[in-house]
Amino acid sequence: MRIRRLVFLFVLLASLAACGKAPLHYQQAFVFGTRVELLIAGLPEDAARPAAAAVLREFDRLHRSYHAWKPSELSALNEAIAAGRTQTVSPELAALIGEGQRLSLASEGLFDPGIGRLIALWGFQSDDLPAALPDADALAAWRAARPGIADLHLDGLEVSSEKRALALDFGGYLKGVALDRAAAILKEQGVHNALINIGGNVLALGSKNGQRWRVGIQHPRQPGPLATLELDDGEAIGTSGDYQRYFEVAGQRYSHLLDPHSAQPATASQALTVLITPRVAAGTLSDVASKPLFIAGSDWPRLARALQVEHVLRIDAAGRLQVSRAMHARLDYSGGQPKSLEVMP
Repeated sequence: MRIRRLVFLFVLLASLAACGKAPLHYQQAFVFGTRVELLIAGLPEDAARPAAAAVLREFDRLHRSYHAWKPSELSALNEAIAAGRTQTVSPELAALIGEGQRLSLASEGLFDPGIGRLIALWGFQSDDLPAALPDADALAAWRAARPGIADLHLDGLEVSSEKRALALDFGGYLKGVALDRAAAILKEQGVHNALINIGGNVLALGSKNGQRWRVGIQHPRQPGPLATLELDDGEAIGTSGDYQRYFEVAGQRYSHLLDPHSAQPATASQALTVLITPRVAAGTLSDVASKPLFIAGSDWPRLARALQVEHVLRIDAAGRLQVSRAMHARLDYSGGQPKSLEVMP
């Protein structure tokens, strides 16, 4: 599995040696199939360590509870749907389904946690990358049924669906939820200055000992950061890219970012980054919004307005850069402003 590298914490970590006078606790783990990093500033080790441990325990719980293809509450729900049964779920899972339905509707169906069967057909519900294309007849059958999260009936804690091909997969959703949970836990533990990174989805709290947290955005085809930016308290950043999880057949790249409308991997973009300004569930939106905007291709500005996302950087399939005016004002481009850059109104 490729580790998501789009947001470069090494930009931040390289400067830690210069901050030796101020406490800075760093801890990492491997959860959600990716590397998780947590930095806590301004607290002694004996205060920062238990707070970090509480966050990592919550990450592990979320991962185990909502794993799409290993035994979990989510996989049990998928089995019930496939069997045509109504399933009673936890209040937490019911809330996640309801929010997922709302976000899917807002994204015009380009974000859809109900395409788990399609993800499985393409071979991305595995710790290993696929090596072949899915069966064409199976894809055609899925496309004809076109199950999605909107086809779930949620009545209190009772969940059912008439479409047995529907299966939930929170892979494009749960890391953002975890960011928001981490922020809440840290604040409860008295931590007000931290940076949380879940495989490239990042949320900032406060500052790094008086300095704004700085992260970098990786170029999808070149080593090193394309640009860096500083994050304010409560801001979150998320990126989707075609180089994070993909396989190649006959020289063609097939990424894990699937278009629910075509049932094919999206090919119009190489990478897309969003910055979410402070708001309720900023972490969740940072994880969710990058995916439909990536899939939307050149139509991303219209969809970004619908999702109330003002800060966007996109690299299209030809390697050209497009950036919203608000995002352009925040970026410090490595090596100067790229020649191919288009600032969108």
